[in-house]
Amino acid sequence: MDKHITTPINEEVTKNLKSGDYVYINGTIYVARDAAHKRLMEVLDKGEELPFPIKDATIYYMGPSPAREGRPIGSAGPTTASRMDKYAPRLLDLGQKAMIGKGKRTQEVIDAVVRNKAVYFAAVGGAGALLSKCIKKSELVCYEDLGAEAILKLEVEDFPVIVVVDSEGNNLYETSIKEYASL
Repeated sequence: MDKHITTPINEEVTKNLKSGDYVYINGTIYVARDAAHKRLMEVLDKGEELPFPIKDATIYYMGPSPAREGRPIGSAGPTTASRMDKYAPRLLDLGQKAMIGKGKRTQEVIDAVVRNKAVYFAAVGGAGALLSKCIKKSELVCYEDLGAEAILKLEVEDFPVIVVVDSEGNNLYETSIKEYASL
């Protein structure tokens, strides 16, 4: 089922998203990959405040390419989400509600998704040029020294994703395998 949602994504939104739903996101999402996540953990370990509001936030695991003239960003495809698995439960426990990436997640992350009534979306890998057309604005938040792994704030319009793990723990990767095997 196609659904259109606007960030920030809260529990009211996540409870209505089901594994397998096609979703179009509008609003603000943040970009962070492994190096940025590591820094976020260091900030939290020091008892300091995160550089962006984590409550009801959506984090996109993506490393953009440089923007072409007249565009806010270059190719913007997802990166492998499992590289953030050691960091994700802590951020979910702090109020993050959505993650966008590609690939499977550990049981620990899935448990944190359920515990926090969050959601894990997949963006289509290999479609970075097309996904970039949904990004209307990009601005640096912090960690410029990380280059493509800096944290960015994006404004997106009809950004297409698929619900992989919903707030009840239903996992599209697992249910699809079972469905295919039964054919």
